[in-house]
Amino acid sequence: MKIEDEFTIVEVTAENVSEVGICCSKDKKSPGFIAKAEWFKSSLNEGLRMKIALDNKGRQIAFVEYLPSELAWRPVKADNYLFIHCITVYSKDSREKGLGSKLLQMVEDEALAQGKSGICAMSSNGSWMADKKLFQKNNFTTTSEMGRFELMVKKLDPLAPLPVFIDWAKKMPEYKGWHLIYADQCPWHLKSVTDLQQAAIDNGIILTITKLTTPAEAQQAPSGFGTFSLIKDGKLLADHYISRTRFENILRQELKQK
Repeated sequence: MKIEDEFTIVEVTAENVSEVGICCSKDKKSPGFIAKAEWFKSSLNEGLRMKIALDNKGRQIAFVEYLPSELAWRPVKADNYLFIHCITVYSKDSREKGLGSKLLQMVEDEALAQGKSGICAMSSNGSWMADKKLFQKNNFTTTSEMGRFELMVKKLDPLAPLPVFIDWAKKMPEYKGWHLIYADQCPWHLKSVTDLQQAAIDNGIILTITKLTTPAEAQQAPSGFGTFSLIKDGKLLADHYISRTRFENILRQELKQK
């Protein structure tokens, strides 16, 4: 049986996101889902797409989210590429059958049809981002590295300029005190923001919260993830969604160092 016989692809757009749903958050009534859906619909994200793979029982088994690189919510400068925000294949069985490669091929087909110069994505061996193995398997190469992140690129036009990282470390010293910078690109961010805000209040900490509302702001964010940064006095403490428990552990550690 071909892998294509074992799943169907649902195309998610600004017009149908509230009905079709998104991956990572199944509760359509949750504040995080609602915020993500509204973010998805924003005119600032023109060209944003998500493909969700469903198995024969209608269960979500994988997805990829991508958009024109100029509108990426990551610290990347890339002209005329498609940029992949997220790609996830949930089960080992689906990964071994090549579902991730199938999704990447679909994005590449769209890039070719749109006359794009290539496809790019960020990878990491840390949390909340795909590692580079899937990209390498599909002929992506690493063109830049910063911290735990790598910029993976597959050029379709050999003469096109390569995408590059925007140096987010230069932004960190601007933040004095405790800061949480986030965007609604991930449906889990709103819960984290709410939990961390309450934890800060309970611990007598002033936590300044800034919501990023445009791709340009995210591209200039002070962390590699772009849409989530926890900073204290210019020091990056978390660059992805964290729980209240994790935040309180960070608080204790930082307060010990005073």
